[in-house]
Amino acid sequence: MNGPNHVAIILDGNGRWAKAKGLPRTAGHVQGAKVVEQICEDAYNMGINYLTVYAFSTENWNRPDSEVATLMNLLRNYMKNSIKRAQKNNMCVRVLGDKSGLADDLRASIEELEQATKNNTGLHFQIAINYGGRDELKRGIVKLAEQIAAGNLRPEEIDDGKLEACLDTAGLPDPDLLIRTSGEQRISNFLLWQLAYSELYFTSVPWPDFDKNELARAVEAYQNRDRRYGLVKEE
Repeated sequence: MNGPNHVAIILDGNGRWAKAKGLPRTAGHVQGAKVVEQICEDAYNMGINYLTVYAFSTENWNRPDSEVATLMNLLRNYMKNSIKRAQKNNMCVRVLGDKSGLADDLRASIEELEQATKNNTGLHFQIAINYGGRDELKRGIVKLAEQIAAGNLRPEEIDDGKLEACLDTAGLPDPDLLIRTSGEQRISNFLLWQLAYSELYFTSVPWPDFDKNELARAVEAYQNRDRRYGLVKEE
C-alpha cells in the first residue's frame, strides 16, 4: 500500500511542552513554529504532496491576550519570511479559514504569499488560521444560498461537488491521514467534511518534539491499516 498523499496535523501540546520545561507557554509556540518548517521539508521528501496544519482555531481567540498576540506575531513572521522560502522549495502555500477575522496587515501578507506561490508545483502546504470546521460549513452553505438567491443554482442541483467547491479546501484532495499530537484523541472541529474517510493517528508526543521519525511512524501505521471505502478495500 502506498503512503498518504495528503496529511493533516493538529498541532497540539505547545503549552504543555513549555510548562514541563518551566518555560512560558509562548516559548512552546515559538518552538512549534520551527517544527512546522522542518516537517514541511520532511513530508515532501517522504512522498507526501499535501500537508495541512491546524495553526489557529476560531476558539483560540478565547486564550489569554498575551498568548494570542504571540501566535499572531508568529504568523506574521512566517508570512513575511515564507515567500522566499516557498519559492526556494517550490512550495504552494494556501491559508484556510475566515480571513475576514484577521488584522488587515496579516490578510495582506496572506494574499501576497498565496499569489506568489500559487503556481509552484512542490508541496501544497495549507495553514488553517481562524479556522473552524463548523464555521467553514456554515460559510459554504451561505455561498450556496447566495447562488440560489441569484438564480444561478437550484436546490435540487446541490451535491457533494457543489458544496466542496464552496469550502476553504476547494480543489484539494481530502486528507488520507490525520495526525494529532500530545495525547488528545479528538478532531476538535477540524476539517469536519474532509475527514469523513481519513485514517486517524494519535501520538502522545507534543508538537515541539515531533520530528521526521515520528512522522515516519504515523505513515507506517497508515500503511498497515486495512483501508475500506463503503466496504470496498482500497487497492
